[in-house]
Amino acid sequence: MASFFQKIFRRENISDESNADKSPNGEDTRPLKQKVSSTLEVEAPPATKLNPPQMLVGSGHSVGKQRDHNEDALFTLTATLVTDSHHIPFGLFIVADGMGGHKHGEMASGIAIRAMANHVISKLYTPMIGIASTTPEESLQEIMQAGVQTAHKAIVKGAPGGGTTLTAVLIVGNQMTTAHVGDSRAYAIYADETLEVLTRDHSLVKRLEELGQITADEAAIHPQRNVLYRALGQGEPFDAEISTHSLPSSGHLMVCSDGLWGLVNEDEIVTTITTTDSPALAAQKLVEAANDAGGPDNISAIIVRLPD
Repeated sequence: MASFFQKIFRRENISDESNADKSPNGEDTRPLKQKVSSTLEVEAPPATKLNPPQMLVGSGHSVGKQRDHNEDALFTLTATLVTDSHHIPFGLFIVADGMGGHKHGEMASGIAIRAMANHVISKLYTPMIGIASTTPEESLQEIMQAGVQTAHKAIVKGAPGGGTTLTAVLIVGNQMTTAHVGDSRAYAIYADETLEVLTRDHSLVKRLEELGQITADEAAIHPQRNVLYRALGQGEPFDAEISTHSLPSSGHLMVCSDGLWGLVNEDEIVTTITTTDSPALAAQKLVEAANDAGGPDNISAIIVRLPD
């Protein structure tokens, strides 16, 4: 079993837009935390100690208030393998947002979710829990990268003209790997009530902001803020943005579509997640908050409470 994890946890030099964020040995050197804009004076409920430690997961999903069909899709899978010598948590969490204005947007997101989940399960999860515990040939980063490519090809074949974002978080043991295309997001909400965006939006407006041509406030109201320069099912195959971090020792993760993060500010996200009893209820509250703010888009959220 030890060799199994040594193999899948090895760090590969995966192609990424931001090589400056990596050290010569391939390690991701980006900061793991950034402060929310204001200090929150809230007290989180005491956490219940679980034995074995395990992830608790909840999700929320809504068509919103201004759409007549839902182009979002989500997937969650959690498992815990406990033997006399190992405790191995496993989690796979995916959100896809079909691109409005493109043919078969709702089909594209559903295909992407299924293709990505099926690839990771067949390449990693099934070998991990098998009696023989066979070692996959690829690392976690390679498995996630290939999963995105598989999803892209499945959309081109099954929903030609369709497009979708895809943000996936894979947890195995004490490592967390994200695969990301588009402008859905993954967040870490730490035990000290700070928040970090783990992904980078592949949008025209975000690129302009990164280049210093517009401010964050201007980006928030820009008329082209929903225009993506990278999406599954659109254009030639490309590498997804892959990153790997050590799993935080406590706190929460959230994966969501822009129908949530575009309407609910970071302070409210942190307050809701850290003061609500369960991830399921917190996800529902955040979806309701997005709808209360007008709900112009489909809304999806997955919230994961990490083991202490």
